[in-house]
Amino acid sequence: MSGLFSLLIGYLFGLFQTGYIYGKYKKVDIREHGSGNTGTTNTLRTLGWKAGAVTFIGDCGKAILAILVVWLLFHNSMPEQIKVLEMTAGLGTFLGHIFPCYMKFKGGKGIACTVGVLIAFFPLMLPISLGLFFVIVGITRYVSVGSIAILISFYIQLLIFGQTGILGVTAEYLPPVYIIGAVFIIFGIAKHKENIKRLMNGTENKLKLSKKQGEETA
Repeated sequence: MSGLFSLLIGYLFGLFQTGYIYGKYKKVDIREHGSGNTGTTNTLRTLGWKAGAVTFIGDCGKAILAILVVWLLFHNSMPEQIKVLEMTAGLGTFLGHIFPCYMKFKGGKGIACTVGVLIAFFPLMLPISLGLFFVIVGITRYVSVGSIAILISFYIQLLIFGQTGILGVTAEYLPPVYIIGAVFIIFGIAKHKENIKRLMNGTENKLKLSKKQGEETA
């Protein structure tokens, strides 16, 4: 029940669609522009860098807050399971972001949420994941490739830190942590399937310093 409760808490936080809300504040429905998604990159391309930054911070922050709430609720009563519950809350936020029930289950692609999970769950993962993102996007201008790199590096680091004991999770609770991490990878990459097709065809949109419409990836 604690796991389901943590998942629900995360999902409710995930329903806060920062890009959509910011767009409405600017009298723009972000879903009617660019790719139609509500994440950071489509907001950036449609409304500019300030809107993109606000969206990233909001979507990242809601994952941090969800994990914080779960930690406050359970860290005393369930200290050994707390990392599993934190990951569960992070997953709930991720799923709430990409599948918001009040928007016909069409939200963003969860990358900013994933960064928030990295920060709140185990911040030592953040430098490598963000470093890869900025290097890849800086070289290729493909945000989708950088986003997929964040997902993959997140899971690889999860396995390494888990197996070496640095993660601070006992062997008994490592399998569910790994399984939850795998769900991030599966859904995150699945949400990028159209980007992957365009990358293979050489037609993927590159990041530009403009408000031109493009395919949203975050």
